[in-house]
Amino acid sequence: MANASNAGSDWNAGSGYERLGVAPIINAAGSITRLGGSRTRPETLELMSRAAQVMVNIDDLNRAAGKELARLTGAEAGFVCSGAAGGLVLQAAAVIAGSDPARMRQLPDTDGLRNEIVIHTMHRFPYDQAYRAAGARLVEFGDYLFAHPWQLEGAINERTAAVAYLVAPFSSNKVLPLERVCQIAHAHDVPVIVDAASMLPPRANLYRYLRDGADMVVYSGGKGIRGPQGSGILVGRADLIEAAAAQANPAQFLGRGMKVAKEEVVGLVASLAAFVEEDEAAEMDAYRALVQPVVDALVELPGLRVTLEHDSVNYLIPQAAIHFTDDWRGPSRDAVAAALEQGNPQIHLQQLAGPRELAVDPLNLTEEEVETVIRRLREELTRPPSP
Repeated sequence: MANASNAGSDWNAGSGYERLGVAPIINAAGSITRLGGSRTRPETLELMSRAAQVMVNIDDLNRAAGKELARLTGAEAGFVCSGAAGGLVLQAAAVIAGSDPARMRQLPDTDGLRNEIVIHTMHRFPYDQAYRAAGARLVEFGDYLFAHPWQLEGAINERTAAVAYLVAPFSSNKVLPLERVCQIAHAHDVPVIVDAASMLPPRANLYRYLRDGADMVVYSGGKGIRGPQGSGILVGRADLIEAAAAQANPAQFLGRGMKVAKEEVVGLVASLAAFVEEDEAAEMDAYRALVQPVVDALVELPGLRVTLEHDSVNYLIPQAAIHFTDDWRGPSRDAVAAALEQGNPQIHLQQLAGPRELAVDPLNLTEEEVETVIRRLREELTRPPSP
């Protein structure tokens, strides 16, 4: 045992990645999972390290953690799931099979069950495969331009298990409002399940969707909350949360493989409690201070419009947005982004806003990294065209 313990004694935060041949990057794109998510709170990591050494009954832990999530969000009940995607699987499993063990064992075979989940055409996105993983059949309504209440009414039938609703930055504003969707669905005794994975902060979103009538809402635990990367928050109606939890770890049903470690459960609850108590205005001021130098350094480049953007719909935290106008004569948006990603260190910028925009998201940046981002942006934006 001594030799085994000593074998990893020279691993640390930096050398661990280096020994695996993985180079650290600068993530100026926000809380994107493929780029590492977000920096976990130091106090959470310390708590998780201690919690990992203690044995507990997982069912008891899940129930206690769920009660705390409910208290912090104003929901009837809560459950710590394996990221937001794991929460989507459990949402679908709960509305299709409920707490019936025979139906739970049948999943993902949903033959003979209410297995249709209705969703806006404009809300189709790669992660909706998580609903299908539980055996759901997705039924679209509306098109890529408009959606009308009568279209939702027409899509609901005796096979409908739920209506799914996506809340995400830069998603279409032509969809039906969540409150209206809930009114229509509930009139047919159909629950509404919401994916709000990346919508924190602002903290008001912890309560908004349930108040609009949603029956279950899932958030990522490893994005703006800065909790464990493998965790998520599933909250909502008590009977549906109970059904979701019954199909998750440590039970041997569909969600068994989406395990959340005991220390992650504790870390997620502690991170959410800290997040709720923090001064959001001060937090946003700190983010503005981080990215304002980006605006100042680039604002005078002809052909670019560089602004500090912040709203509660798309730019959930302040970002430095770089707009490539019709007067821009330098390299394209994609060329600049590719050059930064291929550099040393790799720098990844936010590219979700539009085809002619880049943004610097400060969530995961240090002051030193911001300086590097500015230097590399100026180098690429002012680079002479190749002969």
